[in-house]
Amino acid sequence: MVFSTKLNQLPKQFFASLVAKVNKKIATGADVINLGQGNPDQATPAFIVEATKQALDDPMTHKYSQFRGNHEYKQAAADFYYQQYGVTVDPETEIAVMGGSKIGLVELPLALLNPGETIVLPDPGYPDYLSGIALADVKSELIPLRPEKGYLPDYSEWSPELKVAAKLLYLNYPNNPTGAQATPEFFDETVQFAKENDLIVVHDFAYGALGNGQTAPASFLQAKGAKEVGVELYTLSKTYNMAGWRIAFAVGNPEVIEAINLIQDHLFVGIFPALQAAGVAALTSGQEPLQKIAAQYASRRQAFVTAAAKIGWQAYPSDGAFYCWMPVPKGHTSESFSDLLLDEVAVAVAPGVGFGEQGEGFVRVGLTIGEARLVEAVERIGTLHLFE
Repeated sequence: MVFSTKLNQLPKQFFASLVAKVNKKIATGADVINLGQGNPDQATPAFIVEATKQALDDPMTHKYSQFRGNHEYKQAAADFYYQQYGVTVDPETEIAVMGGSKIGLVELPLALLNPGETIVLPDPGYPDYLSGIALADVKSELIPLRPEKGYLPDYSEWSPELKVAAKLLYLNYPNNPTGAQATPEFFDETVQFAKENDLIVVHDFAYGALGNGQTAPASFLQAKGAKEVGVELYTLSKTYNMAGWRIAFAVGNPEVIEAINLIQDHLFVGIFPALQAAGVAALTSGQEPLQKIAAQYASRRQAFVTAAAKIGWQAYPSDGAFYCWMPVPKGHTSESFSDLLLDEVAVAVAPGVGFGEQGEGFVRVGLTIGEARLVEAVERIGTLHLFE
């Protein structure tokens, strides 16, 4: 069987190759501490699981759901945005239900761009953004995110040609892989820039609940006029430890929401109603579960960063998402350093270059294991004396 040209154009799956390396090491019997993954390690809160069990007992959840999502879930999402961010949205025209936010990120270039048109992506950034580009036959331009600028794009660097060509801009804060956060002032600037250049903004808010454990990260939609120029994608994966459940939503500009709904009318027949009931339980639960999970990652970050500093390994000062962004030692690339750690001390990290050229010189450390193992990983790395 010969695959289609489209399939052959898809980018290599970065995380798949990383997992293969880790599994190969595990197969040798090594006790691998895996800091390369972005998969929550804690269980989904019990009240969400219980709500799902109850929904499963209702025969009505065994039927097809509404193509564009059940009203109860969309209303819960709208109420959540008002309670968390003070943003008012219409649940029927400004929310689209998705089976995980990755679906929306891949769908949007297909829904909004014609072949040959231009999407602008952050570098470093989430590798799966590239999948939608290949499927939609669109052009991509990478904008550098630099540590000296807080990993925020500098719009003054855009050429006149890029301002004309760009139709769609992806942003992601708190940022994967760096953990950097955006300020309200930056989002205000983004809205103004988008209006001036007829640009649609898509803000990937996957880590929206994961800040410093005290203050919630800013939502793009809190910026005045944000709904006029774009949407935000919110997933329950990290907020409620529901990564495997695949439930999310897009919120914002009605025309972009309609585009998502229209393409999904042809790709899917809604999300399993019991999953939407789980989403309702999560989103209407109040702030306590969010604060508990965010505080846990903040504590882990502090434990890892403190331990790393003791061996001379200084983290980039970020406090968002559940990652630490760590520089590689002199004489190494991000890949050679990652391979060395896996080979010599059985610690897996994600090489920064896998997130783009601007990620070179760093590795991403996932805080998805307990504090004791995080500290143990640093102690193992310390035996290599790379930062002295």
